[in-house]
Amino acid sequence: MSRSTRLLRLLQAMRGRRQPVTAAQLAEALEVSERTIYRDIADLAAQGAPIDGEAGVGYILRPGLFLPPLMLSEDEVEAIMLGLRYVDQRGDDLLQAAASVALTKISAVVSPQAQARMISPLSLPGPPRTFPQNAMPLEELRKAIRDRVRLDILYGDEQERRTERIVWPVQLCFLDQARVLCAWCELRQDFRTFRTDRIVKTTRLDRYPAQRADLVRRLRPHLDKLGDWRTSPDGN
Repeated sequence: MSRSTRLLRLLQAMRGRRQPVTAAQLAEALEVSERTIYRDIADLAAQGAPIDGEAGVGYILRPGLFLPPLMLSEDEVEAIMLGLRYVDQRGDDLLQAAASVALTKISAVVSPQAQARMISPLSLPGPPRTFPQNAMPLEELRKAIRDRVRLDILYGDEQERRTERIVWPVQLCFLDQARVLCAWCELRQDFRTFRTDRIVKTTRLDRYPAQRADLVRRLRPHLDKLGDWRTSPDGN
């Protein structure tokens, strides 16, 4: 079998196990030598696979996000490159850095033909935009979304009128002309969109009672009803 196939089978053999599995057991399952298992585990760990353990004791794959060796079609490589370049142009500093790291990791595990396609993609996003400066890092909003924390925000509209809202942050949206926080607004008892550059101040409160997955599901049809919200989003 090819090395990429062997590495993928090795990950599959370790995935879902609650107890460490020895190199001898893995070697028997994959029909290779223990020395090959030790080398492959070292390679996977160097690529970022969340593997714990040591020789003579056993290995276990911890939960976590890990991209195994891939065989990608030309169209799939094209889609990945277009998405990463879009993020590099329109994302904030954190997402731009993440896109760069992701590109490096993907390039390390795909075939030489796919690597060549990544260097010279057929498609590119449109020209980059200049976004208004945010009063606070978007990472604070991301953390509130992950933690399901209610936020007390001070918000200014396009006429520079300021209002105070208590919101349940659900998602960040990166548009062509603005970055937007989508949230449940306690004042309006409905979903609202808030341009992040107009959020003057945030204060973290307690956790909101709803499940975020349920809010995301309910948010999507609401956004579809807003028509041109993607070009002129604003809370109201």
